[in-house]
This record gives sequence, C-alpha cells and structure tokens, in this order.
Amino acid sequence: MTGFPAGPLAGRAAVTDSFGDTVVDVAPGDWIELLTYVRDELGHAFFDWLTGVDDPPGAFQVVAHVYNPDTRERLLLRTAVPRDDPRLPTAVGVYRGADWHERETYEMFGVIFEGHPHLVPLLLPDGFEGHPLRKDFVLAARVAKQWPGAKEPGESGHGAPSRRRTLPPGVPADWGSPDA
Repeated sequence: MTGFPAGPLAGRAAVTDSFGDTVVDVAPGDWIELLTYVRDELGHAFFDWLTGVDDPPGAFQVVAHVYNPDTRERLLLRTAVPRDDPRLPTAVGVYRGADWHERETYEMFGVIFEGHPHLVPLLLPDGFEGHPLRKDFVLAARVAKQWPGAKEPGESGHGAPSRRRTLPPGVPADWGSPDA
C-alpha cells in the first residue's frame, strides 16, 4: 500500500494485510483525517460501505470500505469506539454515501455519529427498543414463537427421535417463562 505509513497519519495508523486486502486501523480521533487522506491523496474516491462490528467486551469496530477506481485498489478502514460511549464523527462531509450506512449502524449497533445531518432510525418500526445487531440483544421472536417447520431429524414425526429443546444462543435460561 503506497502512502502508508508516510503522510499525516505516520505513526498513528496501523497497516496490515488481511486475506489480500489492505487494512488501516486508527484511533477514533483520526477517523475523519484518515477518510479525507485516502480520498484526496490516495484517490479512493468510491465509498462502498460502512458498518459496525460488535467486539465484546469493550468496543464496537466501525469499518468502512473504499475503492480507487483508477488503480482498482481496495482499502478497509477501521476504528474502535468504546462500548459504554460509542461516538464517532460523521463521515458524511467526506463521503456523502456514508449517510445511509451511518444511520443503519446507529440503529443496529447504537453508534452515534456526531454531526450527522439526519441521524434517525431507518429500518426498524417506530418505537422499537434496542439495537438488534449487538451480541447482547435477545432475539425475542425466536423464543416467543416456535419455528413452524422441522429443524432436526425426527421433529417431523418421521425418523429418529427429537433432541431436547434448547433456547437459542444468547437467550437467558429464564427468559419468557411465566415465573420470570
């Protein structure tokens, strides 16, 4: 990857290779500077996507993918925001296409993009509580209503006997019981 670690982020950006893609990690305070640098100096003018990754116990990763159409070079850009106060400056001023992706990441993970022009829910119904892509979010629908089809051999009434029923991963043992 040309341009790293030289430039304004020298010593503050960690550059690695992951399955053939160049990955650049920075602190949250360097996020906008990194995005601006790769767009203006390295030619990564195409913003592909941005999302969050729940990284327990203490952080969320915010990941962006950008592309240089002239060199056909891809970059994966990452930063980690603390779980107890997940805030990051908005990238909308650098890449307008980040608008939708930041709204989705805000809604699904709870990461607040400060300065975003319209940070409101995008996909979930009005009144929805919680952030469903966090690993600590209980998927209530998987407990409240049984799956209508056979999941395991024998559950259809044919073949081997069924296994003991268990709760889906991440659901507390007493969740949904009348005694809880």
